[in-house]
Amino acid sequence: MTDRWKALDFAPPAADVAEPESSVLVDYFAGDSIAVITLNRPQADNAITTEMGASLTAIVDSIAVRTAVRVVVLTGAGERAFSVGSDLRQRRDMTKEDWLRQRQDFDRTLYTVRQLRKPIFTAVNGVAYGGGCELAQSTDFIIASENATFGQPEAMLGLAAGGGSPALLPRLLPRGMALQMLMTGDPITAQEAYRLGMVNAIHAVGELKDAAKKIAHKIASNSPTAVQAVKRAVQLGEGQPIEQAIAIMMDAHWRSAVHPDRIEGIGAFNEDRDPTFQDSDF
Repeated sequence: MTDRWKALDFAPPAADVAEPESSVLVDYFAGDSIAVITLNRPQADNAITTEMGASLTAIVDSIAVRTAVRVVVLTGAGERAFSVGSDLRQRRDMTKEDWLRQRQDFDRTLYTVRQLRKPIFTAVNGVAYGGGCELAQSTDFIIASENATFGQPEAMLGLAAGGGSPALLPRLLPRGMALQMLMTGDPITAQEAYRLGMVNAIHAVGELKDAAKKIAHKIASNSPTAVQAVKRAVQLGEGQPIEQAIAIMMDAHWRSAVHPDRIEGIGAFNEDRDPTFQDSDF
């Protein structure tokens, strides 16, 4: 036996535990304006199988074209784990071809999440390791439960992280801390992630989902056209020279300035009422 894996606080899922009927769930709230996607293999710490990744891709693809959906919350079933990343039991006997095929499938999942025009954020309810941590990083922002931990243990398993963290993590954390996590495999707590700016807020374990829904309701109450425009401006402008970034921003601004939501929003303010915004049309 070894102490090498103790810090990670998880093990391969048991082989004899029954699988849920659906490995990814989606529920709609507030007139379908809020979609909550739940990774649903709590018996396996929500470890992601090939089939589960394909299901997540299909669900995000379907949400992308549902005009009524204005915001997406991504979370995990149970209170122990958001996701420990790829299911290592499934990977144990994979051939090189099987591995590369799964890698392509997972790349498609993460790309689909990153490219979603609608706002999408993660409520991390416990352990987020490897591909699970990278999935959270692929969304717009993260909130977490007080027992959450974040880690990239790939190097401990003989792998270079390949789900986005070498590019994304240094944008969320100081470069040195990101490299330390990627090189050592040691996780950080929710409190440390919050202190360093990776996590926006920490909530009690039993209050996380309500907190996520509160944020989602606030976003959904705003103009979806404006929200999607500012998200696009941030995505396309990041890393660009300042005048290029401002030009991208102004393109998004002018689109919103001539949109009916602008008239509705200012009218609602002056009339002291709640606005009624249209579903996004671009």
